[in-house]
Amino acid sequence: MTMSDRIAVMRHGKIEQLGAPEELYERPTTDFVAGFLGVSNLLDADVAGRDGQLAALKLADGTVLRAPAALVNGEDRVRLGVRPEKLHVLALGEDGAAAHTGSDANALDGTVLFASYIGVSTQYIVETADGHRLTVYAQNLETSGAGEVLAGGQRVRLTWKPQHTFVIGPAPSTGSTEALDPDEEEIRPDA
Repeated sequence: MTMSDRIAVMRHGKIEQLGAPEELYERPTTDFVAGFLGVSNLLDADVAGRDGQLAALKLADGTVLRAPAALVNGEDRVRLGVRPEKLHVLALGEDGAAAHTGSDANALDGTVLFASYIGVSTQYIVETADGHRLTVYAQNLETSGAGEVLAGGQRVRLTWKPQHTFVIGPAPSTGSTEALDPDEEEIRPDA
């Protein structure tokens, strides 16, 4: 990514996405590209409306998140994504409130399943109410060691700027299963 002005990400001999390195990383257009160039948190959502430059995207649990409206591209159901380093993790108090979430930020509550202090940052795995597991890379700017890492079981709020949300669309319909790639084998249990 540091040596190229333009990159083609290919899959099975076909171009998945072509563009500048920053565009491919920040605005992947397929699940494959999002995963090929790093870790991505992906959630399915229904498009609930548009407010100026932002689209409202409603998750299965009713949470409404926002993303740049231009990325929705007229779809009714999309898959939205956010990179782990774009997320901020805030501990929730007993009353369910988090300190300074910011009114314009996307917010999604969950529970820390796993925390790993790795020096420059801490990696968290956070499970949302509907069972999605999101990866968070939190820089250790405000901590002075592993003793200050949020513990497993801690309720947290993940926040991020709507502009950091990318959209891959359309998402599979509710209750449907994604079609198998014709080049991939279907694995069936023996009868």
